[in-house]
Amino acid sequence: MERKLAAILAADVAGYSALMEVDEAGTFERLRARHKDLFEPEVDRYHGRIFKVMGDGLLAEFGSVVDAVECAAALQRGMMERNDNFPESNRIEIRIGINLGEVIIEGEDRYGEGVNIAARLQSLADPGGICVSAKVSREVEKKLTYAFEPMGEQWVKNITEPIACYRVNLNATSPGVSKVLMQNGSAAPKRISIAVLPFSNMSGDPEQEYFSDGITEDIITDLSKISHLHVIARNTTFTYKGRPAKIQQVAQDLGVRFVLEGSVRKAGSRVRVTGQLVGSHLWAERYDRELTDIFAIQDEITHAIVDQLKIKLLPDEKEAINATPTEDVEAYTYYLRGRQFLHMCSKSYMLLARRMFARAAEIDRSYARAYAGIANCDSVLYSWQYADVSIDAILATSAKALELDPDLADAHASRGLALQYGGLRAEAAAEFDRALALDPNLHEANYFYARFFFEQSDFERAAELFERAMRVRSDDYRSAVLLACVYRSLGRHADMTRVARLGLERAELELNLHPENSSPAQLGALALAQLGERDRAKEWAARTLAIDPDDLNALYNIACTYLIMDETEAALDLLEKIIPRTKQIMWWQSDPDLDPIRDHPRYKRLVERTIPG
Repeated sequence: MERKLAAILAADVAGYSALMEVDEAGTFERLRARHKDLFEPEVDRYHGRIFKVMGDGLLAEFGSVVDAVECAAALQRGMMERNDNFPESNRIEIRIGINLGEVIIEGEDRYGEGVNIAARLQSLADPGGICVSAKVSREVEKKLTYAFEPMGEQWVKNITEPIACYRVNLNATSPGVSKVLMQNGSAAPKRISIAVLPFSNMSGDPEQEYFSDGITEDIITDLSKISHLHVIARNTTFTYKGRPAKIQQVAQDLGVRFVLEGSVRKAGSRVRVTGQLVGSHLWAERYDRELTDIFAIQDEITHAIVDQLKIKLLPDEKEAINATPTEDVEAYTYYLRGRQFLHMCSKSYMLLARRMFARAAEIDRSYARAYAGIANCDSVLYSWQYADVSIDAILATSAKALELDPDLADAHASRGLALQYGGLRAEAAAEFDRALALDPNLHEANYFYARFFFEQSDFERAAELFERAMRVRSDDYRSAVLLACVYRSLGRHADMTRVARLGLERAELELNLHPENSSPAQLGALALAQLGERDRAKEWAARTLAIDPDDLNALYNIACTYLIMDETEAALDLLEKIIPRTKQIMWWQSDPDLDPIRDHPRYKRLVERTIPG
């Protein structure tokens, strides 16, 4: 058996099934043309060889990993140019994964883990994006001008260990590159890489986690506004939350020169914040202040880092990092509490989140994020008939947020959700697109938009967005479990198992922290049913109904759990309580979990009573 080391490039078309459904002949012809005028010439130009072509993808090998990455960049740029003449809904976008590893040679074909990992990396890439392994990143980061942004360790199907993955940013400069880019006749400065680890909660009260997490997120946001800095995303650094880690190892794992760590102790009206910058420069400081000084402390930490790293701020960057969403620490504290409760998802916590956001808006009438939070809660509560509020009122609340901050991604996402529930789907899609353009890593935008496509049975697009939402928040079990349902409907059973196990693991962690919350219990029951663990699924279902016997969302998810386990009558007993009361008609009409009972007499009578005519 002959083996060799090779760089493997795997590429496929994102949302291929949906494109074929809309325009089969046109999509096929355009893809064939791309093979002839782009894929084959570029692979050849970078000394590669295509050794396998599938319906919507290809595999190519390169003797040089630098050539493989340069080829991937050329392919993505070529696709962007060719897509300019097509509407967004009809564009062919490719995802590319690159791995460096041993392959087995069999004639003209290549097999083995080197190929398998490249294919898995491709599935993790965003449409129009490139995802590479740590081996690839280490080999090329000092030889190419692109930035390699850590995505953390990812579990993928049929690979026993997690893979350290990196996203290739074609529009940013790698901090490891020795040469500088020349733009408009002047040298573009290299970006300095930094990771901000979650600040430790030293208050002795686990309920104060929301505050230390909020401070960490705000510091990440401020540092991300500085063009000279490459700041590792929240979803990557928060994977270290609660884990003992050596800073030098973290820096190596994330490929950064500097790491900021710290702690927060909040007691009464006082707060103590410590910060330490570790790298080739050292800085440490402790701030003992009144709680009302928290914004000044965040500002001082940001400026201390700028000073230590000898960064010269541009005027608009100074203005951006000095601006705060609110000047009132009480409003800020209520807002952070609302964010915490919003992510806990059950009816009782959603009502609590709304009260927190409303109180924040009462204290500071110009707090745009608080109004966006209210709109989010009202939309979710409206959809399950828990709020006596109209869509027009919710749209007015989101409009207030946008009036205060037209570029607030949260506000565009909340408006998109309200428009979706109001039946204005084209307008909703435009708002979700705007939110993601402003902040691609906004969890709510990815999660809500994924549900939007789920309701349209566009499961390919829903899968992409649920994957991203799941990566953005390392505690998001809902996206993982819903994604398992999507993958089951697409026939991707290995992926279904992967994300169902991840969702269950996250749900178990949340349920241990908050045993009174039915949300992780109901989603955990669904995950267990999808994994075929019937006895545990029944236990979790019973626990859900004991916690929240009147929560329509909980009842619906347990009905789906029963259907997966072929317990049809028990599921219908619950659905008869739910469907006449919920406004989420498009969801249950599209949900594959309900497919086994579409022709059941009890279900058909239920639908006829709910949707006459």
